[in-house]
Amino acid sequence: MKKIFFTLLVVGMLSACNKDDNKSNTSIVGNWKLIEVLEDPGDGSGTFMSVDSEKTITFNSDGTLTSNGDLCDMTTSTLNPTSGTYDATNATFTSDACVQTTLGYNYVQNGTVLIINYPCFEPCQAKYQKQ
Repeated sequence: MKKIFFTLLVVGMLSACNKDDNKSNTSIVGNWKLIEVLEDPGDGSGTFMSVDSEKTITFNSDGTLTSNGDLCDMTTSTLNPTSGTYDATNATFTSDACVQTTLGYNYVQNGTVLIINYPCFEPCQAKYQKQ
């Protein structure tokens, strides 16, 4: 009986110590730099490709965001600064500069990586790294 109790105790303790490494408490607030883009050709074979860009997005604690480039598309250019608002609860952002959609853009944050999903027929995404 002692062996069963001890075994259950050890299993319970090990289960309680299990951490989910995919979850992170890293805040969305801060500066993010564009590092990769994905444009699928339509057959599901698309992969993220590195880019040489100085494009950044800054998420502010007041629910606003700014970029030195266009928030509305995957361009790597920094010639068209834009701004908008974001909702961290729903993981979306909007900008008046975006005429493609008024519904906003979805993003997924996993620790220090941020992926923005753009409205395309085939998957197209931009990947940012927290600075």
